[in-house]
Amino acid sequence: MNIFQSIKRLKWYETLIWGISVVTILISFFIFSERNPYTLITSLIGVTALIFVAKGDVFGQVLTVIFALFYGIVAYKFRYFGEMITYLGMTAPIAVGAIVTWIKNPFQNGEVRVRHTNPRLWIILSILALIVTTVFYFILKCLNTPNLAPSTISVTTSFMASSLTLVRSSYYALFYAANDVVLIILWILATLNHLSYLPMVLCFVCFLANDLYGFINWQKMKHRQTE
Repeated sequence: MNIFQSIKRLKWYETLIWGISVVTILISFFIFSERNPYTLITSLIGVTALIFVAKGDVFGQVLTVIFALFYGIVAYKFRYFGEMITYLGMTAPIAVGAIVTWIKNPFQNGEVRVRHTNPRLWIILSILALIVTTVFYFILKCLNTPNLAPSTISVTTSFMASSLTLVRSSYYALFYAANDVVLIILWILATLNHLSYLPMVLCFVCFLANDLYGFINWQKMKHRQTE
């Protein structure tokens, strides 16, 4: 993994997507007097991670681990224990696993080899997601987590997205996009209490755009690799 090579492989429109995301987050941070540096750092790391993940570059998974650590801190401060536990206890470890599987399955130009998913894999992941969601629901309920319903749904979408990333499926991006929508709602609710969380809302709006691009690009990768 060469960070400088990863940066050089970014196409102009990918750099543009990243740049617009960064500028949007910076503007949202500086426009309000109530500023939380953790939300800014977390958001910037997150959008940077996503553009590399969208390219199938393992550097994106390294940044995902760092993002999960910072996001866990932000979530803890607002008592979104579901988000904290999900990202620290699930997303970060799975991202570490993804680093290993991506390195072991290279294609060309720093690109991971895309895996074709089958019905058996979907059945296994669905059963595991049901178990994880049920367990987390009761944990979050015991912790008096705010906005319990969307927090629980976020666990489900995060688990599916992370797991599909681990197995190198292009459908990871669709589940992350679904997770982004849930998180946009969660952080809007948090922003109603404290404006310093607005960058997190815009962060996940940018995440949504990046994940949709990620799905499109991974579909192109799969087609190219099949040929």
